[in-house]
Amino acid sequence: MKKKILIIGGSHGIGLETTRLLAKDHDIYVGARTKENLVNIDCNYFNFDVLKDDIASVGLPDSLDGFVYCPGSINLRPFKMLKPEDFQKELELNFLSLVRILQGILTKLKSGEKASLVFFSTVAVKVGMPFHTSISAAKGAIEGFARSLAAEYAPTLRVNVIAPSLTDTRLAEKLVSNESKRSVIEERHPLKRIGEASDIANLVEYLISDKSSWMTGQTIGMDGGLSSLNLN
Repeated sequence: MKKKILIIGGSHGIGLETTRLLAKDHDIYVGARTKENLVNIDCNYFNFDVLKDDIASVGLPDSLDGFVYCPGSINLRPFKMLKPEDFQKELELNFLSLVRILQGILTKLKSGEKASLVFFSTVAVKVGMPFHTSISAAKGAIEGFARSLAAEYAPTLRVNVIAPSLTDTRLAEKLVSNESKRSVIEERHPLKRIGEASDIANLVEYLISDKSSWMTGQTIGMDGGLSSLNLN
């Protein structure tokens, strides 16, 4: 069945790959700061900055069957170098903006056909990693929020979270800027490679589809085995 799906942050990285994949079979509404990379994709684009804009001002359909929130950040710094303002910035982008948008479209989602919501966390919430304190705090908030939201709105809405490890996107460029760095990171993963945006988009497609209709309140590790396997 063709669904009406809102994707926030759908013009780069995982968001772009998700838009490209879902647009093949569904009506996609993409909110992003630029439509770069979207020109050859059949979607409904609107300029949107999650830190500044109000989703209520956007001409969305009366009902939505899916919502994917993609904005994220990679701010890896020692805790002693971080200020409370750094934590606030991470929360604003990753979590509080998600809450504001969701409250603005909740009626539309409840009017949809058992709408599916997909959010993003990080493997670093489950696996303690140095220099991840600010991003882990923000993404950890998403995981707890999603479980409570799933309980509150079942069976009308389904809510699931994807927790990737490092994925080969523009955000990760500095971490894999040469073959030596890439090789070290790949070796940390049991499957001996970092993720591709398509790996994550394929899971989003499944969670949005009716094939996952008996799944809600879950955080799914898409991380090359990093969070659950120890091969040493």
